[in-house]
Amino acid sequence: MGAIPVQRETITRACDAPAPGNECAQTRTVLPGSPLSPGSARTLVRAALDDWASSGLPGTEHLSERLLDDAVVAVSELVTNAVVHAGTEVELSCRLEEDGALLVEVLDHHPSRAPRDGELEAPYETPEYGRGLRLVSRLAESWGVTYRTGAKTVWARLPAEDPVPLKDDIEAYAEERALERGLRVAEILAPEPQRAERERDWLNRGALSFLAEASDLLAGQLDENLVAALAGQLIVPRLADWCAVWLEDEVAGRWGYARSGDGDSGGGWAVDGIAGTGPRLARVWHGSENLIEELRRALEKEPPLPPDNHRTGPIAYPWPGDALGRRQEHGTALAYRLIAGGHPLGTLVIGRADLLRFPDEVTGLVEDLSRRVALAIGAARQYARQATISRVLQRGLLPGAVAEIPGVASALVYEPCDKGGPSGDFYDLFPARDGRWCFAIGDVQGKGPEAAVVIGIARPWLRLLAREGYRVSDVLDRLNQLLLDDATEAADAAARALVGPAAPGDGPQTRFLSLLYGELTPFDGGIRCTLASAGHPLPLLLGADGEVHTAAQPQTLLGVVEDATYTSETFELRSGDTLLCVTDGVTERRSGTRQFDDGDGLATALAGCTGLNAQLIAERIRRLVHEFGGRPPEDDLALLVLQAE
Repeated sequence: MGAIPVQRETITRACDAPAPGNECAQTRTVLPGSPLSPGSARTLVRAALDDWASSGLPGTEHLSERLLDDAVVAVSELVTNAVVHAGTEVELSCRLEEDGALLVEVLDHHPSRAPRDGELEAPYETPEYGRGLRLVSRLAESWGVTYRTGAKTVWARLPAEDPVPLKDDIEAYAEERALERGLRVAEILAPEPQRAERERDWLNRGALSFLAEASDLLAGQLDENLVAALAGQLIVPRLADWCAVWLEDEVAGRWGYARSGDGDSGGGWAVDGIAGTGPRLARVWHGSENLIEELRRALEKEPPLPPDNHRTGPIAYPWPGDALGRRQEHGTALAYRLIAGGHPLGTLVIGRADLLRFPDEVTGLVEDLSRRVALAIGAARQYARQATISRVLQRGLLPGAVAEIPGVASALVYEPCDKGGPSGDFYDLFPARDGRWCFAIGDVQGKGPEAAVVIGIARPWLRLLAREGYRVSDVLDRLNQLLLDDATEAADAAARALVGPAAPGDGPQTRFLSLLYGELTPFDGGIRCTLASAGHPLPLLLGADGEVHTAAQPQTLLGVVEDATYTSETFELRSGDTLLCVTDGVTERRSGTRQFDDGDGLATALAGCTGLNAQLIAERIRRLVHEFGGRPPEDDLALLVLQAE
């Protein structure tokens, strides 16, 4: 049996007389009476326990994965209960006691309603709106309800040690624990079907929570095929025996199409003389897996014909009885158009055997779900389009291949932080006239389209000036002026296109650029290198003897000071000497309050690469940078290694 509910005299209280300077492991928040609140509560509890553990607060030495799981489940159930049955604002508080027990309290402002007890559920039901106090009582050492004027608090104390159920209750306990570990995702993907008289009751009580959980799952998908697959698993077998999702391309969705065999289409999908492929059957889902392929073949022969208007449905769809066998020879199927932003994206079809008409509650719920599916598909397509544009743009901003320099081995590492957008880092390595080879590695202020505009202007100009014979310092002088003029205006235009006109009084924003630029000239016995750094991390030179020192002087960023004058340094690279050029994604890589280059960390790392070739040096520095922090890098990372052979 579960714990017996008891009355708590004190609903909330501070930690018991903490010592001066000691912080108590507790958190408190107010959540709206919304179906999204249980998900927010789960996230809050996970984050709070993680923060407490990392801070070493009293009691955290007893924290375990089991207690975290129990806390998330208990909070989810109590908040869901409050949202569904009270519908008011919910106050959630959690406090970790010194013995490791976690006290959870959920307060709502509808004291006249007692908390729903899960024991009242029919034994065959799987309630989707929270199993209530039955599950909480199994997890808690003690729990109870406290009534106050205008408020009701349900609380539970979860022990640090796993409570041992009575021997005759072990099997039931294990089954419920297996269910709760799924934290509603497993339930929502593979529930028991609801039928007949149980269905209406479930829809009245659980639809709101179902749609909220479905929205959370769909919103996290960035691939339209995964959205289609998830839609089928959400619907079957809870609302229908089978489900199918067709997806259309933008051309078909805009112009429409004719059913196979209609008119003069000749069996194809064509309208106004324009051939099309028609909708694509992206996903078929059935409660019985051995019927899926046969059902798919039948549905592919009968794609849904969209209506002339943008009505989201439902409309009748022919029953594919031959594909489902004798037991499901008759039934009802409905089609829903998937429309987002006024654009048709596809069609969702559901079917149930031995049914003359879907209940209105089911058709309405599926229509709501279809809108969420359409929004998720639209978002996934928008993400895919943006990712494609970004990849094409990024390829245009970087050289197709790194040039091979006679007598110099080179290695490059380039890792943009945002895979879906243009990086602010760039590099180049190219031949110039008179036997010279030029290299550059830079970092534009900001990221995205504005940074891409600056790179798109700076990199071609840098190549042009180098090939026209300008010296290193002269190239930086002219590039600085260019950034103060054309690049600023172009980047500002890009910003206006993205976020709208600037506020009154706001002029063009200067786009800064840090740049390390140099040229290499091979000669008998080595390589002559001339370079200059404009606000960029200084390059490091590793000698064959293992000594490391900087190879340039710091100077002002490009695009900041009008008529700035830049200078350069010249030195020779002998056999085995290595030049390392990096962006601030390397030097400013963080681990807590420390940076990778604190205390000459980069120079120390480079000194440890003595005797390695260029490729191994680049890979070693990259690995050290990644290992320096506990999380993936949060900035673009680029490094260039040049080694005299």
